[in-house]
Amino acid sequence: MREFVRGAGLLGRGFAYWRRRPGLMALGLVPAAIVGLLFLSGLIALGIFLPAITEAVTPFADGWPGVWATVFRVAVGTALLGAALVLVAVSFTALTLVVGEPFYERIWRAVETDLGPSDIESPYGFWRSVGDAVGLIARGVAIAAAAVLIGLIPVVGAVLSTVFAVLFTGWLLADELSSRALTARGIGRAARRRLLRSHRARVLGFGVATQLCFLVPLGAVATMPAAVAGSTRLARSLLDDATAP
Repeated sequence: MREFVRGAGLLGRGFAYWRRRPGLMALGLVPAAIVGLLFLSGLIALGIFLPAITEAVTPFADGWPGVWATVFRVAVGTALLGAALVLVAVSFTALTLVVGEPFYERIWRAVETDLGPSDIESPYGFWRSVGDAVGLIARGVAIAAAAVLIGLIPVVGAVLSTVFAVLFTGWLLADELSSRALTARGIGRAARRRLLRSHRARVLGFGVATQLCFLVPLGAVATMPAAVAGSTRLARSLLDDATAP
């Protein structure tokens, strides 16, 4: 539990950069706001049409007794909404990092400078960012599909689906956000994920805290620069532990 809290605290240290580097952090709001407005419009449209969508995908429930049809469709609607939130969180992060790559590179490199000498070997690069974004979205789709299926479990489905989505989406966010600082050191994808798995609780603490902030209205926009800064501190803490005697 201590490691989980430590991971969540790293996001808080990322927010502290609003006080230390306000101008630089404000730059990170620009791509987040652009992408955030697009996804917010999509979520509003989904909320408006969700009842109609739920009925359209459950025509077989028309002949059921009224109460059971309503309960089932509420469960389906909740699962669909949860899946949409997973996709929004993952896709928002992926697209924002691609669109704002120059801004966010300046943020994480500034954090690296503040933390002391680093062994950065190469730039992260735009096309590497695009490739990681595609992979992140693909994994997000898989998690969203699993969340929908879990949400259909009677009685406890909604709770289980929510917990599943928050945990797994949090892991994906931590993986993607920390990839810049780690990849720039020449650490490949497989080695990077082994490093993350060696400190699961800390990585989950950071990712879950980020995901919960994203769920707050407009929270994703305000959190994105802090998440980039915090993930750099997360990467450094993992590397420091890995090289400690």
